[in-house]
Amino acid sequence: MLAINWNDVWNVVVSLRPQLIAIGVALLAALVITIAVRRLNKPTRKLVRSTTWIAAVVVVAVAVTGMMYGGLKTVLDLSSGSGTLTDETKATVEELGNTISDEGMVLLKNENATLPLEDGSAINVLGWASTNPVYGGTGSGSLNADNPTTSLLDGLHNAGFTTNDDLTAMYTEYRADRPEIGMHAADWTLPEPTAEAYTDTITSSIESFSDTSVVVIARSGGEGFDLPQDVNAEVAANDAFSYTDNSTSQPDFEDGQGYLELTNPEKDLIELAKSTSENVVVVINAANAMQLGELADDLDVDAIVWALPAGQVGFNALGRILDGEVNPSAKTPDTFLYDIKSSPAANNFGGFNYTNMDEYAQTSKFTGTTTVPGFVNYVEGIYVGYRWYETAAVEGVIDYDEQVVYPFGYGLSYTTFTQEMGEVTYADDGTISFDVTVTNTGDVAGKDVVEAYYTAPYTNGGIEKSAVNLAAYGKTTLLEPGASETLTLTFDEDDMASYDADSAKAYVLEAGDYEISLRSDSHTVIDSQTITVDETITYDSDDNTHNGDAVAATNQFDAAAGDVTYLSRADAFANYDEATAAPASYELSEDYKDTFINTSNYDAAAEDAAENPDAEMPVTGADNGLVLGDMYGLDYDDEKWDQLLDQLSVADMNNLIANGGYGSVAVDSVGKVRVSDVDGPASLNNNFTGVGSIGLPVAVSVAATWNQELAHDFGTAIGTMAHDMDVAGWYAPATNTHRYAYAGRNFEYFSEDPVLAGTQNAQEIQGAKELGVYAFIKHFALNDQETNRTNMLATWSNEQAIREIYLKPFEIGIKDGGAGAVMTAFNYIGTTYAGAHSGLQESVLRDEWGFRGMTLTDYFGGYGYQNADQLVRNGGDMMLATTDITVNYVQTTDSAAAVQAMRESAHNILYTVANSWIYEDGQPEVQRASWEYLTWGVLAALGIGLIALETLAIRRYRKRRAEATVAVESSEK
Repeated sequence: MLAINWNDVWNVVVSLRPQLIAIGVALLAALVITIAVRRLNKPTRKLVRSTTWIAAVVVVAVAVTGMMYGGLKTVLDLSSGSGTLTDETKATVEELGNTISDEGMVLLKNENATLPLEDGSAINVLGWASTNPVYGGTGSGSLNADNPTTSLLDGLHNAGFTTNDDLTAMYTEYRADRPEIGMHAADWTLPEPTAEAYTDTITSSIESFSDTSVVVIARSGGEGFDLPQDVNAEVAANDAFSYTDNSTSQPDFEDGQGYLELTNPEKDLIELAKSTSENVVVVINAANAMQLGELADDLDVDAIVWALPAGQVGFNALGRILDGEVNPSAKTPDTFLYDIKSSPAANNFGGFNYTNMDEYAQTSKFTGTTTVPGFVNYVEGIYVGYRWYETAAVEGVIDYDEQVVYPFGYGLSYTTFTQEMGEVTYADDGTISFDVTVTNTGDVAGKDVVEAYYTAPYTNGGIEKSAVNLAAYGKTTLLEPGASETLTLTFDEDDMASYDADSAKAYVLEAGDYEISLRSDSHTVIDSQTITVDETITYDSDDNTHNGDAVAATNQFDAAAGDVTYLSRADAFANYDEATAAPASYELSEDYKDTFINTSNYDAAAEDAAENPDAEMPVTGADNGLVLGDMYGLDYDDEKWDQLLDQLSVADMNNLIANGGYGSVAVDSVGKVRVSDVDGPASLNNNFTGVGSIGLPVAVSVAATWNQELAHDFGTAIGTMAHDMDVAGWYAPATNTHRYAYAGRNFEYFSEDPVLAGTQNAQEIQGAKELGVYAFIKHFALNDQETNRTNMLATWSNEQAIREIYLKPFEIGIKDGGAGAVMTAFNYIGTTYAGAHSGLQESVLRDEWGFRGMTLTDYFGGYGYQNADQLVRNGGDMMLATTDITVNYVQTTDSAAAVQAMRESAHNILYTVANSWIYEDGQPEVQRASWEYLTWGVLAALGIGLIALETLAIRRYRKRRAEATVAVESSEK
């Protein structure tokens, strides 16, 4: 989501227009009067002028106060927040950050046991990124500068390594800062010194300092931009992207080369390291799965470590891994490819704009930029990530080894393990389980990951099915050499069901043989067994639902399929070329145009007419004597909720809905205090007070641990820091899908796999929830690229892929994690804004999954399609707005149907807040914000001063008039 930006400035100006006009009129009037009275006698002239200016000051004071209690109140309340981390919390969270990175950095290659290096040895650290590593991501994922940061070199030094200062000095002199990527600017430079920079003196220094070189290569990403698949073309075509002069030649991206490929200077650097060192270790510091085939095979380096962005302290882990203090145990949460652009999603990722949608164009009031609706086609269907490569290999349409460098779930260790698969049991209740005995057969202690997959029976032309699907996973404790541990992996039969959108319009577990396999990664089978489902099970009744749904799931997204051809396994992916080709048409069909909605054609009156015409206006303004603290722990449907909601006025509800930016407002009628919700997937960042927590490693690193306990500890750390910072809600975890490696925000999301992503985010949510902090799982849903995300991005996908791939991690986070809040996505699903898509927000989220809590928009920025009226009628609750831009308020407050929808939204918001830690000890005391006390004090002093000035002016006027009278009388005499 967005932090404060220039749109806010414009929105503030618009919302404060009446007060600004009043100030201008008052000052102008005072100036005119001052000039106009110059012909009056002196006493009268001075009195009129002084009184006029005092009156003008009163008007200005009233107007400014109105601003502060009107359009500026939300921002002022947020800015007056308090709370900082205790030393105890800092120490605990820093330790956790180190532990996550210990288990979240992946050893990808280790020829001839090059690693670990000798403890305390000297090493050359090459690469500009060694002095400017990537710690996280930009935008809402950025880290707070107030907390100390352990750099990559610090991490090596803390482990006892000595590094070549000549190299560090050269890189520091070359460039001090990392290029900015994301949000409002993009600089796609990779500031790596070219070969000419490595003088004979530097080369000699490398040779004499150590026989081991560590080459650091980094890529960053962030909110607001996807990474360029063709850097040179994208820079040339878009002024928003730029190269920055580094005072030397630019990085040599070849034409057609993408940002995730190695550049020529980086290859030259590796060759330099090889020519000057006996051992070469390459550290890849990036959250996106880079294109590493050339590095892994052709450049002949000895070892590769994927050092995922480590937050503010996690780079200590790199030093500990390189010297063997920590034995790496991470596994890849994504598939690494020889050619990323060979992905079936490649041609349908990025910027596509409709050519026949000009009537829906929106012009920014601030920038003047006009945007037309964009689109993106999820043509690959369910075949995302390893699901495509494993299935395509089974069908014989690809050579797996030529396509995949490192499979999903892959990672090396300094020791060896055996995994012995026990008998698979298939219980009468549908539970599938088996034991795995893991034995450390090597020489050093280590942890290992166990991965269970299933292969469902597939009928040619039938329901689409991947050949391999992750079902469950676990991780051992630290096993000493020779030690064993037995883990039990369990999942349910309906976890293997597929969604049949065409015939059953429900989840279906087809009869047949299912292979249950234990694998070291998605491709490498250790052992397998077969279970048989005797009869097809269709989960199509409320007595027989899928994965505990409250009501049976059925089609909600038929209209989101659009006119797209989707990749099918039928006849060995016979339609591959047709389905995965770039869009042939940039026009939206007339049938779909007729259903497209943004603010320009949204009709609240029509909505009223379409809803129950006999709807009754709810009770408002009742005096039932309840406060929100009375509701803590009560069921959502407890009858007391109706009594409490009756106490709300329509204005109360509207204010609660409209002003949900970074917290929810106070509502005196029900005793609701203002609470703060803050940003940051890997931390807590208060964008208004500037207070920030410790930044933990990125979500990809949490996924790479494959350790559910660590994910839970992550959530506990967030909850602990939230208490210190007086925060109730956390805008995270973000659990969209790594649909494609070039997505700019992949650092913030967990994985290409919904089970891994969903399980890890569920654990984070649980950890925070246990401390009374509600997590806003986001961005719901199909927000899997940044390009055009706020440009009415019509996302087209079929029902099966939406449910099995893109909604599943949210489903797990909500059902298993108990998420109390959801942040909706910027994009459209089909022709309907995701935040106002009733099929998604009501039918799936609330009816099927049984979610009870609040939904919140992503940043409410006046993009031309977000409006509260549409949102609250279709499952939306609160607008992430910090200023009044009109459409963040429901406009049809005289409509019974609209007010009923507002009441439901208010219920959802209040229920979430009431069950937070803010209310766990009963009704909290109302605390005024510090700015209010300051305002009252200034107004009181100003009032006293103005009264005194006016009193003095009147006395002087009387004295002057009396003196003038005496002077006249004397002259007459």
